[in-house]
Amino acid sequence: MAESSRRAGSIVIAAVLIAGVFFIGANLAGWSPFSGERYTQVGPTVVESVRDVAKLTTVEMVEYTTVEKGNDFGWLNWARGDRIFLFAVARIGAGVDMEEVTTLNFAVNEESGQVTFQLPAPEIIFVEVDSEATQVYDRDTGLLTRGDPQLETDARQIAEEVLLNAAIEHGILDRARTNAKATIAGLLEGVGYTEVIFIDADPTG
Repeated sequence: MAESSRRAGSIVIAAVLIAGVFFIGANLAGWSPFSGERYTQVGPTVVESVRDVAKLTTVEMVEYTTVEKGNDFGWLNWARGDRIFLFAVARIGAGVDMEEVTTLNFAVNEESGQVTFQLPAPEIIFVEVDSEATQVYDRDTGLLTRGDPQLETDARQIAEEVLLNAAIEHGILDRARTNAKATIAGLLEGVGYTEVIFIDADPTG
């Protein structure tokens, strides 16, 4: 069994929406670390707002690649060989899951208003192969075989793995982390904290 894939490419990188952060912050009226008082610890209201902005941290990439997969029977390929050539396109999304964030993720300097946030690790959210764009562009079948009906499915699975790895190599997890930081910093600074310091979790975790 022999298989190979050409280098994957990236054709679209979708920037992430971070709009709405200050709107969310405005909804926290009644909670303010200012008002002439010392800064307080982050409470449930802010934690819930951090969870709500999770979708705003999502990054999407569209990757494409070509995959070759099939059997190698050497000099008998003319009779028994079966090889498929697939062009594959997929959308890959990554983000930071805020669902597990609690007050323990925050540490506040009540004198300076500086808040430290332990940011969850970015992760792949979805890999969606574009069925319309993905297609077999060539198939080489020996004279004495009808071809393996499972071969295209196997090629698609290989392509999905190749495209996922390509998105990671192209920095999709780093982009998700950067967008998450921008979103969370905007939210916390929008309600009055003076500076946000992030502690990054290991994405391999």
